[in-house]
Amino acid sequence: MDEREGGSHFIILYHRTPFDEARDDSGARVWRDQKSPNGIIPTLRNLFRDQKYGTWIAWRQVEDLNGAEDERIAMRDPADFTLRRIPLEQEQISSFYHVTSKESFWPILHTFPNYFDINNANWSIFEEVNQRFADAACAEAAPGATVWIHDYNLWLAPGYIRDKRKDLKIAFFHHTPFPASDVFSILPWRKQIVESLLSCDVVGFHIPRYTENFARAANCLLGVEKGPKTPVNLRFLGCGSALTEPSETPWLNYRGRKVKLLSSPVGTSPDVIQSLAKDSHVCDLAERIDEDTKKGRKLILSASRVDYTKGNEELLLAYERLLERRPELHGKVVLMLACVAAASGMKIYEDTQRLIEETIGRINGRFSQIDWVPIRFSTRRIPYEEMVAWFSQADICWITPLRDGLNLVAKEYAATRKGRDGVLVLSEFTGASVVLDGAVLTNPNSHKQMDNAIDAAIDMPNSEQLERMARMSSAVETFTVSDWAAEQMHSLETPD
Repeated sequence: MDEREGGSHFIILYHRTPFDEARDDSGARVWRDQKSPNGIIPTLRNLFRDQKYGTWIAWRQVEDLNGAEDERIAMRDPADFTLRRIPLEQEQISSFYHVTSKESFWPILHTFPNYFDINNANWSIFEEVNQRFADAACAEAAPGATVWIHDYNLWLAPGYIRDKRKDLKIAFFHHTPFPASDVFSILPWRKQIVESLLSCDVVGFHIPRYTENFARAANCLLGVEKGPKTPVNLRFLGCGSALTEPSETPWLNYRGRKVKLLSSPVGTSPDVIQSLAKDSHVCDLAERIDEDTKKGRKLILSASRVDYTKGNEELLLAYERLLERRPELHGKVVLMLACVAAASGMKIYEDTQRLIEETIGRINGRFSQIDWVPIRFSTRRIPYEEMVAWFSQADICWITPLRDGLNLVAKEYAATRKGRDGVLVLSEFTGASVVLDGAVLTNPNSHKQMDNAIDAAIDMPNSEQLERMARMSSAVETFTVSDWAAEQMHSLETPD
């Protein structure tokens, strides 16, 4: 606890640290900024500029818990705040994060119940780690402080915090989808999770569909009273595709406590992205892409991770059908698939990557010419400056996950292409599909819809491209990542 003020007035709980830890040539610890400006971490750090004596709580790995204490580090950039790191052994991290979170929660959240595996989950370890985060928050918090908790790994922390500190204001933000009630109910710990989230003052989701799914789960599982529905914010499309909702539940009442529900999609940083696009180094990278990959061809870009939710196989098969269906495009188009490899040790991801590589090998083997390879493929983590260069050169950005909480890549592409042409082909099962009016929406489960969408993108007149991109760029600039953070914090301060 910070003795200067009797504790911190603003606390963030997030499993990731605000900077990457590294060692310099002398072996001393240094903190390095993450290169990507697109994520929420730089924005969350910046919140400490306006929050006196704040604390960020994350974890660190230790060899042995015996004698290991929470580490408290004074950070000086972008403002004075404390980084508190909870020591966890490898076994705890593996169980809590890689097994329970990724094998049990992840497939349910993304509505892939066939991948759900409970056999290796150790619920007591998940409870223990969440309790550790909650205890750290309570120890740091000044009377009446605000605690902002992030993502499903810390589902139980709000309940543990509320049990100990009734005085605190607690907000939670869900960065993934929240599934329909019947799918969520597959989790045997469903009531404990929902009860914990109902300990918050505000629970945030990207889009109204996820908000409604949570409200229904709370109502069905615990009999929670739902507030009367209200029309969705004008930033969201209200009807017409898979994830649209015309209205949403604004609050829930549980055991005499009113819990606000907030639909608020994470934004990006369009000013940073557009500045990068004009940077001389990025322009040089873009020129190299033009000379080495495009060579006068139409460049299609897809960027994601190796994950069964991302629809990479469906996209590749659609591209193969495109080359079969339209031989006049041979040598005239090229697909760049940037697909970051998953951490080793999880068979499902290793199998997914192998299938992607085999599919690419088959397509390139079928269609390659002396001076043309139809697919370029990378599993490395591309530096953000280079990614902006790819955005600036891509005539089409093809983003078709089977399910995705939001998808910032789609927003980043629209930000980069401001004032220019370009086509975004987007799965209607991404959260971004209800905020980016102008994208060509498609259903990645349907061969016909995927084929029609990529044909429409390739053949779209320049005038239509400019008009659609202008709408999407405006949406990205109207609600940035800073606006998202401000809306979350404002919701804690405003009365019902």
